[in-house]
Amino acid sequence: MFCQLTGNLEVNSNVGVILPTYCEAPNIERLISEIEELPLKTSVLVIDDSSPDGTAGIVEGLQQKYPNLLLLVRCQKSGLGSAITDGFRTFLSLPRVPEFVVTMDADYSHNPQDMPRLVSSMNSGCDLAIGSRYCAGGKTVGWPLTRKIVSRGANAIARGVLGLNLHDCTSGYRCYSTNFLRKTIGYLHSQTYDIQIETVKQAHSQGFRIHEVPILFVNRKRGKSKLSLREIENYVSYIFQNVAFRQNR
Repeated sequence: MFCQLTGNLEVNSNVGVILPTYCEAPNIERLISEIEELPLKTSVLVIDDSSPDGTAGIVEGLQQKYPNLLLLVRCQKSGLGSAITDGFRTFLSLPRVPEFVVTMDADYSHNPQDMPRLVSSMNSGCDLAIGSRYCAGGKTVGWPLTRKIVSRGANAIARGVLGLNLHDCTSGYRCYSTNFLRKTIGYLHSQTYDIQIETVKQAHSQGFRIHEVPILFVNRKRGKSKLSLREIENYVSYIFQNVAFRQNR
């Protein structure tokens, strides 16, 4: 799926940040600037699915200012799951692999200021820190009631089917250890939003420690949601495949 990767591949960072984008031109410059100002040694990887609004062009311009900024332009819109997996593979392939990799939305649903807390929580020995909307201290703002019901229901189903003792299995704001990524990358096959469940399942089944960090999730400030019927269908299909697997064991 790799089409064109640009930037300083010799970048040396402690935290790699993956920003999957599609038509995020209004947000991307400000978001990258805020990440660059954090008290973390970061490298930022934007994975753009050939956005027609010029998102990639904005990032290319910013690479002159930020030598730790990488850009992977993919040939077509291919789904969040494959974008995140491509991001994992990209960071793992660098000469200097970061210790941690953070995934987050590029639309300001996730606050960059929460990133240091996510990374700091990894010092307790966990391999996956989830920015949780539903653990104590977590919160969502701006969601209609129907979206809240869908999200809560999806998490309840995932917890029950996969046997997970977590409050928020579907949050996309996360920090992974690269040790975990090396050991699980070959097991990741999700193309869309079910990547969130797949990574949690792998962490749980392989005995990696998972920690939840409360965050404030704010509904998209600009633009509209990209969650499609296809993504919902893929999520439901993934869950029911796991139901069938457990019943056949």
